Amino acid sequence: MELSSILSALARLAPFSTEADDDLERALAYLGVDFEIGREVEADPEVEVDSEAEAVVRAGDGAAVTLASGGLGVLALVSAALPVPASYFAAGFAAVIALALGVAFLARRGPVWLATARRTAALGAAPALVARAVLRTRVEPASERAAAFAASGEGPLADSLAAHVRRAAGTPRSGLAAFGAAWSDWNPPLRRAVLLVEAAADAPAGERDRSLDRAMDAMLDGTRDRMAAFAERVRGPTTALYAFGVLLPLALVAVLPAASVAGVPVSVPVLVAIYDLLLPAVLLVAGAWLLVRRPAAFPPPAVSRAHPAVPNRRWPAILVAAVAGLVAIGATVPLPAWTRWPAVVGSSVGAALVWWFRPVKRVRDDARAVEENLADALYLVGRRVSDGAAVESAIADAAPEVAGRTGDALAEAAGVQRRLRVGVREAFLGEHGALADVPSPQAQTVASLLALAAREGRPAGRAIVSMADHVDDLQRVEREARRELASVTGTLRNTAGIFGPLVGGATVALADGMASGTLGDPLPTAALGLAVGAYVLVLAIILAAIATGLERGFDRALVGYRVGLALLAAVGSFLAGFVGAGLAA
Repeated sequence: MELSSILSALARLAPFSTEADDDLERALAYLGVDFEIGREVEADPEVEVDSEAEAVVRAGDGAAVTLASGGLGVLALVSAALPVPASYFAAGFAAVIALALGVAFLARRGPVWLATARRTAALGAAPALVARAVLRTRVEPASERAAAFAASGEGPLADSLAAHVRRAAGTPRSGLAAFGAAWSDWNPPLRRAVLLVEAAADAPAGERDRSLDRAMDAMLDGTRDRMAAFAERVRGPTTALYAFGVLLPLALVAVLPAASVAGVPVSVPVLVAIYDLLLPAVLLVAGAWLLVRRPAAFPPPAVSRAHPAVPNRRWPAILVAAVAGLVAIGATVPLPAWTRWPAVVGSSVGAALVWWFRPVKRVRDDARAVEENLADALYLVGRRVSDGAAVESAIADAAPEVAGRTGDALAEAAGVQRRLRVGVREAFLGEHGALADVPSPQAQTVASLLALAAREGRPAGRAIVSMADHVDDLQRVEREARRELASVTGTLRNTAGIFGPLVGGATVALADGMASGTLGDPLPTAALGLAVGAYVLVLAIILAAIATGLERGFDRALVGYRVGLALLAAVGSFLAGFVGAGLAA
């Protein structure tokens, strides 16, 4: 059955009609969601809907009713067949109602959050897009060509600009103004920057550079201010997340055996429900709340499995997971048997994730290395072009003076020019070019502009030098943005892989010692250890994902790699805490 049919059937189960708000309608339109729910529901004479958004809301309400009815029915049957304590029945009833209400709420707000996250990710490319338009205008002052050049990049933001450029074709407009207006509610500095670029193209030569500088300053200052403000706002919620989602639950582990002996109703099912279901759910919601509010800036280079340096075979990752699991079993032989489960699961999953995503990381590290000294390369090439040298010879002469991987890329491009007798564009971006397998939009933009400057000759030398300043500004703002969040993300990463699991292992050992010295029926250490072990592994996954998303944006490969490292570290820290605290006791 198609998804639209399922959602339509759920919409018919809604007990009452509910209007959808404008935010949901805009979100569904931006996401391009069209399950034909509205048309299918409208075919039923007993159901009236005015929009796709209202149909989605009704489907959420219908799903909530279905869950509530089914869950309460199952709970009633179990209670009738088994002697279930009243506290357990009350807990089950509350869980079913909470789940139903959560589904209804998610139908209303989930698409809005998803659309916001996608817009945020799209706007991460705004500084680079403005830089492309500015640099193109410096070489050739034509707003139409600047807009088309900026739109030739990748990503939703470039696609949006390309659509405005197409609509403006054949008119006196370039599409920049309409594009800026479309995104003004989400990023006001972007609108101001593209308007300044458009104005610079028609400005006298003496004012053009000043207008272009103001365009870059508007974009970069806006990015800097938004990231600084977000870093300030996020410290309080992150501290609360750290205190109430990590430290307090782990501290309570040590007193659980005493609480059980004292008559407090703490059982293994309750422990699992709190530590392995409720707390992770709270952390997930809090993390999503933080990530959705993160201003967009500087997404990592996109690397697909089609890249020649990224293998697409899955069996090596499975083999690595199996080997890691065997090592974990061997390492836990001297320890209680229950320690093998968190050790094997965490080690296997962590090792597989690291192995699977490490090639992507290597490619990205190489792209970052190429970008590192781009400003120096542009300055040296631009000075030579201003002195009368051709761009081709300036690249070859500047290559030995540029440090690191950037200099190697220049030398490789010069070699391709010499051997294949091709131009600057082909030497960098062609099939055998120096940047053919380097997924760096910034480096590719620079190469395209150098190719354009090669046609302009000596007058383009000053524009190339100006490119160096803009590239340096972009890189500096990116570094500042990461520094603003460094204290927050560093704490989350260290807690995920080291401190949280270390405290968890130590508290399980202390709880074991406390239980052995008490009377009554304490919680079994194996159950407690498994529940807390699962909690620290989930904690490592969630906190590592949140930290990576706050720092770099939610990129699947980067998140997967960091989560893998966090899991491996968490396993070692958890076992070390358990052994160390047990020896000390």
